[in-house]
Amino acid sequence: MADVRLQSVRKVYGTIEVLRNIDLKIDHGEFVAFVGPSGSGKSTLLRMIGGLEPISGGRLLIDNELVNDIDAADRNIGMVFQSYALYPHMTVRENLAFPLRMAKAARGEIATRIGETASLLQVDHLLDRKPRQLSGGQRQRVAIGRAIMREPKVFLFDEPLSNLDTELRVQMRVQIAKLHKQLGNTMIYVTHDQVEAMTMADKIVVLKDGNIEQVGSPHDLYHNPASRFVAGFIGSPKMNFLGGEVEAAHQGGMDVRLQTGTSVCVPVQPDKELVGKAITLGIRPDDFSASSQTQQDIAIELDVDFVEHLGSVTYIYGNAGNEAVVAKAPKEPLKRAGKLRLAAAPADCHLFMSNGRALRRLHAPANWS
Repeated sequence: MADVRLQSVRKVYGTIEVLRNIDLKIDHGEFVAFVGPSGSGKSTLLRMIGGLEPISGGRLLIDNELVNDIDAADRNIGMVFQSYALYPHMTVRENLAFPLRMAKAARGEIATRIGETASLLQVDHLLDRKPRQLSGGQRQRVAIGRAIMREPKVFLFDEPLSNLDTELRVQMRVQIAKLHKQLGNTMIYVTHDQVEAMTMADKIVVLKDGNIEQVGSPHDLYHNPASRFVAGFIGSPKMNFLGGEVEAAHQGGMDVRLQTGTSVCVPVQPDKELVGKAITLGIRPDDFSASSQTQQDIAIELDVDFVEHLGSVTYIYGNAGNEAVVAKAPKEPLKRAGKLRLAAAPADCHLFMSNGRALRRLHAPANWS
């Protein structure tokens, strides 16, 4: 195991700066996910850690060793990519053995390690097959196994499940999470799928335009996003955003008048300079209820456009005035269209300034266990 530290790390291509002053610490044994939209710099950052991209500025330390100028092969890192990168002419056994053969390990050691790794990944019955005879999930397990054979300090995964169908992706998420628990290695995982990040990672790093927007646990990012971008990126369906104006700031929070005509007092850190200015109120689809629980609850009348039944959960899509809203449906049966009255507790709401930054809430949301 090893920790990874990035200190003011930059990446520049010509005159274009794609990563800006990245400061990040990944502790021993952590499973960290890099997420963000295309072009946010997440894969570039991973490749810099792996030594596949040179660092334009700053310091990268792995296990307290400065590795800026150390070749990828000498960093003791295991890498797994979107493409399986298996040798098609070799069997599974030969693919697994290849890293240790290159390191001139003893034949007995290689055989022992192949047996242990194949058993761990449940591919021991496939050792004499070639990659073309394997399913996508089996190939990806073999690719992971080849990385394990080197006993690396750090594992890097670059969107390893993108080529798999939905069912296989779920299975492989479980496999990788179990693998991390069994091996205890530091793992860094790049994905554009926030569901993967939320279900697997101890810590998530959200990137946007070459900057880190927020770092935190999945729970922290979901319940306490630092910006409107993070609030909209983490969570599926994403957070609803309703425009409004600040009417007053006081000890209890901020009074907001929404464009829908509803007023609400949101318990956030008050800022009198925002009075009279535009503000955005955020509500998670899961935080709506069918009726108000207290007089302070925000009430929204929704014109229902579409009802999405997913078996265990149903989502309602509609409009509140000119604002699009998605809400998790109550358990009662719903019509495909019509009007629906919803409510949300102010403590479950978020407020975002015009620059996108979130105002700090005064206490945990009502449903935060």
